[in-house]
Amino acid sequence: MNTLQDLYRVLQERRDHPRPESYTAQLLAAGEDRILQKIGEEAIEVLLAAKGQGRQRLVEEVADLTYHLLVLLVAHDIPLDAIAAELARRQRPRGRDGETRASATPPGP
Repeated sequence: MNTLQDLYRVLQERRDHPRPESYTAQLLAAGEDRILQKIGEEAIEVLLAAKGQGRQRLVEEVADLTYHLLVLLVAHDIPLDAIAAELARRQRPRGRDGETRASATPPGP
């Protein structure tokens, strides 16, 4: 069982067959600006949790941020495999010194 993949499929289902009571369906219907707003809010909450609200609170806020990032991916029809492939690409050795792309280059915009 892959929890992220399972959640991604549920989010796709909510997108493709929206139910009025579904928060996900409402968020997707509200559009990209609302999704991005929620990501920003959750990112700030992750930072605050990391600065002294305890381990469990940080776990909860990272889960919230992850959920909203997955909603954004579903809205743009970007599969999780694309993210996994990009992360894998960044881990390939880069040069003669053996430095990996992930350690050599920060994520771009």
